[in-house]
Amino acid sequence: MNELLVFSVYEVSMHLKQVVESQIEELYVRGEVSNFVRHSSGHIYFNLKDNNASMRCTFFKRSNASLNFDMQEGQEVVCFGKLTLYEKNSTYNLNVYNVSLSGKGDLSQRFEALKNKLKEEGLFDNVHKRVLPPYPSKIGIVTSPTGAALQDIKNILVRRFPVQVEVYPSQVQGTDAPQQLIAGIRYFDSRDDIDLVIITRGGGSQEDLWCFNDEALARVIFKSVHPIISAVGHEIDYSIADFVADLRAPTPSAAAELAVPDKAELMNYLSSLEDRIKLRLKVQFDKAKAEYTELAHGFALAHPEALLERMQQRLDMASTELEHLSLFTLTYSQSLQSAEKELLQRGVNLLRQIQEKRSSLDKNEASRLQMGADTIINKYKTALAQKEEILRLNSLQNLLKRGFAYVDSRKGHLRSTSQVELDDELYIHLSDGQLTASVTKIDKDTR
Repeated sequence: MNELLVFSVYEVSMHLKQVVESQIEELYVRGEVSNFVRHSSGHIYFNLKDNNASMRCTFFKRSNASLNFDMQEGQEVVCFGKLTLYEKNSTYNLNVYNVSLSGKGDLSQRFEALKNKLKEEGLFDNVHKRVLPPYPSKIGIVTSPTGAALQDIKNILVRRFPVQVEVYPSQVQGTDAPQQLIAGIRYFDSRDDIDLVIITRGGGSQEDLWCFNDEALARVIFKSVHPIISAVGHEIDYSIADFVADLRAPTPSAAAELAVPDKAELMNYLSSLEDRIKLRLKVQFDKAKAEYTELAHGFALAHPEALLERMQQRLDMASTELEHLSLFTLTYSQSLQSAEKELLQRGVNLLRQIQEKRSSLDKNEASRLQMGADTIINKYKTALAQKEEILRLNSLQNLLKRGFAYVDSRKGHLRSTSQVELDDELYIHLSDGQLTASVTKIDKDTR
């Protein structure tokens, strides 16, 4: 006996405990609840039995806090947990993590199986998710025409943004619902005027929402031509349709808010855009006004008497500079007008694009924007006309019409009497023609 390997009862129990807990993974177990006890500590103890066996179960407080039904004696349930063994009396026990009624337990397993299958195929990958249109014109809704979900969506859409809605009536519960939901999506796929599709229903039990876990429906959603928002049940409810859709909304009301922008926020943006356009135009105009003022001031300093005194010394230089200045001013005016037209056109185009996409926005706001733009354009046209008149009055041709003249000879433009000799032939340029004269006397200024 001393040579035999002998184990104590405790050692055997510990060995069994290690084998059971290491070799048996977490599992689902179905059975009937018996000997149900809810302890003052918050833990739940019960047996799970069928016609042939019974198993002790422990449902700790930290796990049973999420229990969503009133667990009672005699119920058929499915428990998910981990087997363990108490070495003191060598009895095994199921540490329960979650409990659902038997019918729901089957549904949960089927849900997880389909979810894992489609996930492995890549139907849930973000790379396939399409971006929703920022300003949809028409939205298709697949749902029950009498459900509260549809009314919630319509009410929010009317309040937030002017958009057309077309409803495809479908059952949202029962065995016929998946095929009707599929037909609705395919119907909108055939329409070119639809920008977005919402598939939705209100809250309900897992059985009520089960039609949205249909595999064929999931594949049709994945291949849909238009972006799809799935809004099934309440925030805590998840369906296969939610995972495969381009966007999951926690509730039907949330789907409406995600589908369209807020009209008030859009009007604030348009007002801000108008202010930026006005400011940019004002900056351009003020810059041009300052430059024209500087040029006009320079011409005003050229008093006729002073010009006459200096004309005898540097008429050639003055005429050349005036000619260049006239050409420069004309070119600058044309460039400024071109730049202004381009800027105004860009602003008008931007407003037109916004107007086309927001044709149903408040007409009073649209009229106010148009009147503001017209006022700015007319203001700038008037200012440009005034500046062009100033340039015209100070042009070389106008100076000649006012009585000035410039003189040159075969030697070139005359700047001084030292360039002239007796009998030289001179050419005197006036506003309406040229005079030819001969020098008979030269009087030098001795001042």
